Amino acid sequence: MGNDDDVQSSTSGDKRGSIRAVARRADVSASTASRSLRQGTSVSAETREKVLKAARELGYQLPRARTGSPLIAVLTRFPNQWFFAEAIATIEHVLSAQGQRLVLHDVSNPVSRAAFFENALPQGQFDGVIVISATFSPDEQKALLGLAVPGVTIGGYLPGWPTIGIDETAAARAATQHLLGLGHQRLGLLSFETSDPLGVGTTNARHRGFEEALAGSGLTADPRWIVLAEGSRMSGGYAAAEYLLSQPQLPTALFAMSDELAIGALQAFRRAGMSVPGDLSIVGFDDHEMAEFADLTTVAQPLIQQAQLAAERLDPSNHTIGRDTQLAFRLRVRGTSGPPV
Repeated sequence: MGNDDDVQSSTSGDKRGSIRAVARRADVSASTASRSLRQGTSVSAETREKVLKAARELGYQLPRARTGSPLIAVLTRFPNQWFFAEAIATIEHVLSAQGQRLVLHDVSNPVSRAAFFENALPQGQFDGVIVISATFSPDEQKALLGLAVPGVTIGGYLPGWPTIGIDETAAARAATQHLLGLGHQRLGLLSFETSDPLGVGTTNARHRGFEEALAGSGLTADPRWIVLAEGSRMSGGYAAAEYLLSQPQLPTALFAMSDELAIGALQAFRRAGMSVPGDLSIVGFDDHEMAEFADLTTVAQPLIQQAQLAAERLDPSNHTIGRDTQLAFRLRVRGTSGPPV
């Protein structure tokens, strides 16, 4: 029997049980209950009837049949930051042309993420999901895959869904090898927060590339020069550079995990009277729209192409989601990297 505490009452007297209460009453998983309440999903007639019966008994509000455009959930971190905002805008343009609508969910906010998995997701209102560079817990992965709708990720990794992106480790390795090739041996790293569970996949891959490049030259990373920046904005890079400036010895080159961190650090070093390059070289990652104006050497990844391909995979006329797609990256050498003085 379901727990009556899971039934919520409104002032109008309309009772609505949670999807978990329905699942317990029907003795099925929450994802199965969700699929059973949606039309066109692969659930047996017996299971569907059992779930519908439980929903009626608990007064659960059944999903309304939709007559409008298909809804695509886009799950992203930091939607107001450049990388994510560019991807979202591109996805929206492609989805609109395909007769689909985008529903945006900011999963970097704990409250918003919990609301999505506890309320929006179980309602079975989505016809597809696009994840932008985010990592999820095993339970969250199970819930997403339980939707039984097409899904695709841009960067990151979700077992069972194709990923469109670049080889993050190889890209970070190439950036570091560029600095090593210029003659630098004292290299530092401006890293994303390793404690961020949603971005840990990207962070670990780029960190691994940095260390592999050093190892290939017979070097090891000096922990004094590995700085975990707060956030991934320019202010985080600026603060990280100030920390390095307080140390007895500086590296002669820095690899930053994003262009925002690199540009923030660049500003701090130049305000401190250092020449970049010369006293210190900096390489970023992404090819942010500001990178060219900052004359920043960076790893360019084809962000727009990644977003376009992800949205196109969910075209209703495309019956095959496809396999992983790895696109090429490019090292753009500009004016912030040079030989050590």
